[in-house]
Amino acid sequence: MLFTRQIEFESIGKSLFLSQESEGDTGCVVWDAAIVLAKYLEKQRYLLEKQRDLDVRPVRLSDCHVVELGSGTGCVGLTAALLGASKVTITDLPQLVPLMEKNILQNHNNLRCAVDAIELTWGNMEQGAALGTPDLLVLADCIYYEESLEPLVSTMRSLCGTSTTVILSYEHRTTGNNLEIQNRFFGLMEENFWKESIPLEDQHELYRSHDIHLFKFNLR
Repeated sequence: MLFTRQIEFESIGKSLFLSQESEGDTGCVVWDAAIVLAKYLEKQRYLLEKQRDLDVRPVRLSDCHVVELGSGTGCVGLTAALLGASKVTITDLPQLVPLMEKNILQNHNNLRCAVDAIELTWGNMEQGAALGTPDLLVLADCIYYEESLEPLVSTMRSLCGTSTTVILSYEHRTTGNNLEIQNRFFGLMEENFWKESIPLEDQHELYRSHDIHLFKFNLR
């Protein structure tokens, strides 16, 4: 069964309408970490438009090719398209492509660029090469299976160029072996990328949480 979640972006007076599935795998719903990242991108756009003298340089979406990994519903990638990216590609496993395509279609009147929904299995270098090199690579709550960590990091490494910025959000979980998985992931990332934490005060004032962490990465 499909149901719709509305996410409002007050700074531009528009909303995303995202279909979700009540039954299915992890990619079928909008996770809180995706909303926190989406609203962070909204704040970055607002800072660029309203302020000129900034201590920290905001993320710029204009003239930017954005790729989202593990998109699920496409929340973060579609947000980038809504906020002014020049090209967006949302990716996930083949069974989630129809849901992504549905969400592109039902939001297309508000999107400011073309958005493609593409099958991408982490670790498949041929599929990854077809995407090109993005300016911005985004992913939300993709750290959950031990067996997916190395393929995910390998895919990120192959997609990124020297000028690519990665922004990642995830919800910190302590049940089961989640801590071990998170530590393993960040260990792999730090072998290949420089890491920068995005503090709470730089995130959206209403859409942030001590349990949800945002990081930027750039290739070493």
